Amino acid sequence: MYRPLKIHATARAVPPRVLTNADIEAMVDTTDKWIRERTGIRERHIAAADVSTSDLAAEALVKACAAADLDPASLDTIIVATSTADTLFPSTACWLQHKLGVRGPAAFDVSAGCSGFLYGLEVAAALLQNRGPDIRIAVIGAEVMSKVVDWTDRSTCVLFGDGAGAAILGPGDGTTGLLGSAWGADGTLAPVLYQPAGGTRMPASQESVAAMAHTVHMEGNLVFKHAVTAMSEAAIQAMARAGLSPDDVTLLIPHQANTRIMEAARARTGVPADRMLSIVERYGNMSAATIPVALDEAREHGRIHPGDILVLTAFGTGFTWAAAALRW
Repeated sequence: MYRPLKIHATARAVPPRVLTNADIEAMVDTTDKWIRERTGIRERHIAAADVSTSDLAAEALVKACAAADLDPASLDTIIVATSTADTLFPSTACWLQHKLGVRGPAAFDVSAGCSGFLYGLEVAAALLQNRGPDIRIAVIGAEVMSKVVDWTDRSTCVLFGDGAGAAILGPGDGTTGLLGSAWGADGTLAPVLYQPAGGTRMPASQESVAAMAHTVHMEGNLVFKHAVTAMSEAAIQAMARAGLSPDDVTLLIPHQANTRIMEAARARTGVPADRMLSIVERYGNMSAATIPVALDEAREHGRIHPGDILVLTAFGTGFTWAAAALRW
């Protein structure tokens, strides 16, 4: 199922404000030690009150397009993966176009939680097979999780951060591409991790706001169990479809949920521990933004070279899961 494609550029955008564990200690009944031991997180970036998801997505896209020597208006398609959309409608991708004054490219959102960027990658890879050699598609993962977190709930508020990552994709020449992938979902688990209010199931009301129903609700133990299983199995399936062994993998980039989930999933894949990339300690869980931000960090710091084999794997609300094995 090899699909030739090339990632021409990546970029990231994170808010300048950093919220440390010490800062959170002053907000809720928790400690830096407790947070680090259970999640590996030391700090996270938090957006200002007037910053929306499309703001971060637009910043990341502009940087990525500059790196690829492209005008955003020349893109064929703009895909934004997010759980924290600017509005229910129109899409955050359209708000991004509005901010940049871009007309023309198809623009839509992917709602698959933390798996969203890899869902977007799967869609982009399919689109690339049916366009000309000069097509360019932007896939962006962007979140402002801080605006949907209950900052009085110590079990969830310590986990999340804000940010965006973008990748510019085009057709490959046969030397790079998507070697194998896997994706899926189990909607029977939807109530285990969700935002109860704000949609048609529970429209906004004084009661829903008072009940904090517009924030993240999560059954942590169940999420941990299913996340480890889904991320590892998706990665194993993607590697098998690509004909890869764990020793073939240059770099494993899992969704940056927390270090315990990441390490447990890595161990099941068999990929050596020194080949797993972790940035969670500095960013927290940025949902759909974690993998593209990590990918950009890896590129910037020389962790990725032409011909390297990357395995990306994620799990998210839905429950969704996805993995991709790429030759860089």
